[in-house]
Amino acid sequence: MKTIINTPLAPAPIGPYNQAILSGNTLYTSGQIAINVQSGELVLESITAETEQVMQNLKAVLEAAGMTFDQVIKSSIFISDMNNFSLINEVYAKYFNSETAPARETVEVANLPKFVNVEISMIAVK
Repeated sequence: MKTIINTPLAPAPIGPYNQAILSGNTLYTSGQIAINVQSGELVLESITAETEQVMQNLKAVLEAAGMTFDQVIKSSIFISDMNNFSLINEVYAKYFNSETAPARETVEVANLPKFVNVEISMIAVK
């Protein structure tokens, strides 16, 4: 059984998918990019501002499922330029306790939706 998770506090999907799926006690988020939910515009003025918006979007999805970043067990980060790794990592690190941070991979890709610089998805468990 799966429960669809959607919240108006995060950007609406731009394709045939949902913001997240809760299956049992496990939440699978779709990748989030830096769309500001109030304006509908991309936040691209800096890689740190872009990453911050992505993390805020993920926070809204987690909260819609009754969860927090403390329950995230796995993150996948897709970036368009590995030279941005350290700046993305600085923002990402603010959301986790380093001793209990989730497993993670960071992958450089050729392109991302809307040609953004970073997309992040997560798996969390209640």
